[in-house]
Amino acid sequence: MTTVTALIAEDEAPQRAALLDMLAEAWPELEVVAACEDGVAALEALAVHRPGVAFLDIRMPGVSGLDVARAVVAAGGQVVFTTAYDDYAIRAFEAGAVDYLLKPVAPARLATAVERLRERLANAREEDLQARIEQLEARLRPEGERRIRWISASVGDNVRMLGVDEVLFFQAQDKYVRVVTADDEAVIRTPLKELLAGLDPDEFWQVHRGVVVRVSAIDRVRKDELGKARLSLRGRDGSLPVSAAFLHRFRGM
Repeated sequence: MTTVTALIAEDEAPQRAALLDMLAEAWPELEVVAACEDGVAALEALAVHRPGVAFLDIRMPGVSGLDVARAVVAAGGQVVFTTAYDDYAIRAFEAGAVDYLLKPVAPARLATAVERLRERLANAREEDLQARIEQLEARLRPEGERRIRWISASVGDNVRMLGVDEVLFFQAQDKYVRVVTADDEAVIRTPLKELLAGLDPDEFWQVHRGVVVRVSAIDRVRKDELGKARLSLRGRDGSLPVSAAFLHRFRGM
């Protein structure tokens, strides 16, 4: 009998521990290969372990559960979300036909989710889970959601206002984040995780723990002499690192 492996991503330590305990009770033969506290760690663990199922908190700092879910599904895995959303958002989950667990997770509801997962794994049905995740994201995105439009950044001794439409990429460096445009660059103190929450995910992708890049500016992704993936931008010298955890974004492009 093939052992089913699982990944858990939950940024609240008590809830992560509780879910681990309940899974041990509801699915004793399940092998949890990673229990992660944020989305980036989950993507890194996914690249190493390629688990069959993932239990993902929908909202995590930096990389959301939806971002991780896309990578899990691309690798052939199944997904269950955990959420503290209200009734309106729960209806969005149900309409999207993606399984979810309402926090705090109830053992009986977890048992139902486990039963569904076992059935899907046993039957190996062909499902377009990527499309369902995209539909779910659209339903969960609030109307008029606040996006970053302007960035107040330091350039030498001056402060400059940069429109987010000018930005090619953001790169974390020590205590600062570089903000790079086609003809200039500046630094800000806002952490990359906070920036991501205000950027349009259709326009900016995180490609490395310390790099967020404008999708339309990407020219190509290639491997260097050490086998590490790097991307180049149109009309710009140099390259940016792409970690294995984010390579799924470029498959089939």
